[in-house]
Amino acid sequence: MKTKTTLAFFIVLSTFFLQAQQQTKGIIGTANWMNNWTNFKPAANEYNEATNIIAGTIDKDLKLLKRNTYQLVGVVYVTNNATLTIEPGTVIRGDDKTCGTLVITNGAKIMAEGLETDPIIFTSNKEKTERKPGDWGGIVVLGKAPINTLGGLHTLPFDLEPLLNHYGGQDAEDNSGILKYVRIEYAGRKLSSLKELNGLSLAGVGRKTVLSNIQISFSNDDSFECYGGDLNMNNLISYRTTDDDFDFTQGAQITISNSIAIRHPFSSDISGSRCFEVDSYDKIGNTDMSKKMTKINASNITLVNLEENNQGLVRESVYVREDTFFNLSNSIISGFTPFVLLEGNIGNGEANLSKLTFKNLIVNNCNGGITSESASSNSVIENFYNSQNSGIEYTKVKNTDLFTTPNIKGNPDFRANVNNTLAIGN
Repeated sequence: MKTKTTLAFFIVLSTFFLQAQQQTKGIIGTANWMNNWTNFKPAANEYNEATNIIAGTIDKDLKLLKRNTYQLVGVVYVTNNATLTIEPGTVIRGDDKTCGTLVITNGAKIMAEGLETDPIIFTSNKEKTERKPGDWGGIVVLGKAPINTLGGLHTLPFDLEPLLNHYGGQDAEDNSGILKYVRIEYAGRKLSSLKELNGLSLAGVGRKTVLSNIQISFSNDDSFECYGGDLNMNNLISYRTTDDDFDFTQGAQITISNSIAIRHPFSSDISGSRCFEVDSYDKIGNTDMSKKMTKINASNITLVNLEENNQGLVRESVYVREDTFFNLSNSIISGFTPFVLLEGNIGNGEANLSKLTFKNLIVNNCNGGITSESASSNSVIENFYNSQNSGIEYTKVKNTDLFTTPNIKGNPDFRANVNNTLAIGN
């Protein structure tokens, strides 16, 4: 009996290690989870004219109904621990003239739980022929989870009401609600050269908040930006954002999985647009160095550049600054120059480089691997990661060979092509 038990144990253990070795790279799913609820051509969609106006302050529980179409006028604050609930299929149109913006303040909640067949849509109030990135503000969520700014509290530079504009605290388990099966289109208004709203700004948001199946398209700044906080996020899509797809700062503790950034050269700007921009602070003088530095665990990520003619407008896929922890695994990165760029201050010592891990990756058609702003460090950096036996495969194949259906004009499927043995881990 003991022999049979031992044999069964080793069979299970062997199966586990075999599966670990064969883990599929890039976004995964038994079916294409990007079907039904996404829209890669939002300029072609007709939305109903607004029947209801949302403006001012929401200080008690409110439910938005699918049968209505709402216009978000000015900055709308959900305050006083109120909950804003949004029915599946509801359309909210951000007003262009007043920069419609939705702010979920510290202690309040948003319950926006759409369905795969009936997503919730935040979009521009303009006619379809006139829509453009930055038509409206976006969604801002302020929570009570830790940040590493001095004093543990901070404000966002978005010209918000001072008494309502604060985030941070001690509650990593804080709950700001749900955003699931939600599309955010044409947000990210630039207020000035130094003040830019994002598609979704998450400031000090805690891990009981649910963030899943969110598509942000044509944001005029970042798609997703986390200022501190502690979150698990999955099934996120960033499409044709002007700046960064995923931006993390102020000690953010984030696990992000099964998510994709799709970049296009005509939607990038000269400031240095990346899929991931990761740092721990803007200024070290404003930072409590005894607090946690930013730590990002990213797995089953697909980062793809749709540039076809080598215009050179899309650069590195990942940019990491000093005092930051970043782990990228089981992922596919295609079409960047280079794959990763490290801030020059990181240096080439093992103590610094060991904070950054890159494992089980396909790096396809990238002009350069893991490099530094300080070119003199590159040879040491390359040797360090090569010696880690991290399973980074540098390839040069077409996207049509690497992905199932990478045609953005139809119903794209960016899961790994089952005929590509590298991608599926065989």
